[in-house]
Amino acid sequence: MKWVVSSLVSLSRSVFAGVLAGVLIMLPVHGANAETSNKPVSADPADAMSWLERLGPALNMTSYRGVFVYARGDQVHSMKIAHRFRDGQVEERLVMQDGGSGEIVRKGMNVVCVLPDRGRVSLNEVIPSGPFAEAFTSQLMPFGQWYRSELAGEDRIAGYDVVTIALTARDDERYSHRLWMEKDTGLLVKSQVRDGDGEVLEHFQFTSLEITDEIADEELEIQTQGREITRTLATRDPQQSVVGRMSGWTLNWRPEGFVPAAAPRSGKGKAVAFSDGLAAFSVFVEPVGQLKMPTGASRVGATTIYMREILVADRPFLVAVVGEIPPRTARKVADAVEIDDALALELSGL
Repeated sequence: MKWVVSSLVSLSRSVFAGVLAGVLIMLPVHGANAETSNKPVSADPADAMSWLERLGPALNMTSYRGVFVYARGDQVHSMKIAHRFRDGQVEERLVMQDGGSGEIVRKGMNVVCVLPDRGRVSLNEVIPSGPFAEAFTSQLMPFGQWYRSELAGEDRIAGYDVVTIALTARDDERYSHRLWMEKDTGLLVKSQVRDGDGEVLEHFQFTSLEITDEIADEELEIQTQGREITRTLATRDPQQSVVGRMSGWTLNWRPEGFVPAAAPRSGKGKAVAFSDGLAAFSVFVEPVGQLKMPTGASRVGATTIYMREILVADRPFLVAVVGEIPPRTARKVADAVEIDDALALELSGL
């Protein structure tokens, strides 16, 4: 289903955009309640939060090149990245290293995705920089209310000294996280997400990394031949978008701490993304199409897709919840969606 696929390449994943970056958009700033082989450096949550406050700026303002791997369930992908912050502007190039060829290039708000066998496609949503979701962009809620944070140790990854931060969920409606941050810059170099049983659901890690301001212009240029379509991404008022997308339907329950954060595209329907400052999920409402979709829950890594079909004004609608939450939480959210008759008629074209 087009809009469900679209959700996987938006905020709920989170989470770049487009077919090539489907795996990247879902790259959350994930970590987990994992073991550490080193002695904890501090148990003071204030110390951990001071590190987390550096993470958002580090994603944008650190220049680096490297290769990272990202695993979701049994799917493992490798990407090459060059990222530069210069004159207040983010520039970035990502290149697939396996599973096909393709690349994404971003210069400020200008973004293009290159798929050699399909041509170039424009990207329609603002893309967070680096191989991470937008959770730590410093605009969201104090997620310390929903996660217990602590400095869990020190380590060395891809040649850099790092500190380890554990973020343990305070309830069973969300996952726990563990982050590894480079000491000098605060750049995230490794992360995990685990469920309540301690199973690692998603894993991100740089296998090679060079933090440097010496990123040449040539490293940020498109190098794949094909038809070029570019788009300048306009900044929008997210609250205005969310208000419009919430009109005509109601969400009667959602996990504590998750608030409306963005309005992803959703084809003929409506969609709103919610975030607790660390994790995110999106709710989609759309008329049932000709292609019958299976209902129920499926999960890839930490990303759950839960679909529910309901009748409104004698017309079938699909409600889908897509995001970094446990299946039981996604089901509770989907069951809490109510669609007004007026919206049902509008979305049905009547």
